Amino acid sequence: MLPFQRARRHLAALFLAAAVAVVPATAAHASAPSSGWNDYGCKPSAAHPRPVVLVHGTFGNSVDNWLGLAPYLQTRGYCVFSLDYGQLPGVPVFNGLGPIDKSAGQLSAFVDKVLAATGATKADLVGHSQGGLMPRYYLKFLGGAAKVNALVGIAPDSHGTTLDGLTNLLPYFPGAAGLLSAATPGLADQIAGSAFVTKLDAGGDTVPGVHYTVIATRYDEVATPWRTQYLSGSDVHNVLLQDLCPLDLSEHVAIGTVDRIAFHEVANALDPAHATATTCASVFS
Repeated sequence: MLPFQRARRHLAALFLAAAVAVVPATAAHASAPSSGWNDYGCKPSAAHPRPVVLVHGTFGNSVDNWLGLAPYLQTRGYCVFSLDYGQLPGVPVFNGLGPIDKSAGQLSAFVDKVLAATGATKADLVGHSQGGLMPRYYLKFLGGAAKVNALVGIAPDSHGTTLDGLTNLLPYFPGAAGLLSAATPGLADQIAGSAFVTKLDAGGDTVPGVHYTVIATRYDEVATPWRTQYLSGSDVHNVLLQDLCPLDLSEHVAIGTVDRIAFHEVANALDPAHATATTCASVFS
């Protein structure tokens, strides 16, 4: 990389860091579950008639993954809920490691619980990383399409991942793939070309009646190659974060946990009738 290019990226990072620093303090004070998310007494409003279910990524959980986005949506009038899924015995805090088809069953039960509590007929799903992949199994194979209006994937490994090429090394280590599958099946399921990904992709990426949005970043180092995050279908909106704000340097974790530009685009996807342009200035919104 040329010196001026490095300087440009450093300046961009400083710009965004400064912008986040001056976001109104009320946003920071809202960053706890007590701010209103996972409130089963919440009733969706006419403006936002569907509850939003947040689906964390691999190694994530229902709180830490959403300290930024949950209050962002809740303060905008949404009933927001988040679940834990894919737990392994004896592994606390770090979830999303169990077989993904079983995790999709956990999501199905959770959506039913949220719909029963709120009285809504459908929910919207927002997922980060595996949280954008796993719900597609729920929609496609577990009847979720009848209960979901939209799926918004933030840096989803939609077609599996190569982990920047690291998965290509597995054949050179005899037994490594089997060990990975036995110890952390949720990770093995996400490898590009796995039996899970092959089954999920067969017959098309989407199901009728669900609106799909994918928000990707070109600096993703986990869900790689980043273009494989995109979905194909008649009701799909694929967007690259850097097309919205060229200065945004968020990578895989930041785009789902702290990036208010991505959050603004999530809000647009949840309420497209009242969408506003997402730009670098959206960090202040």
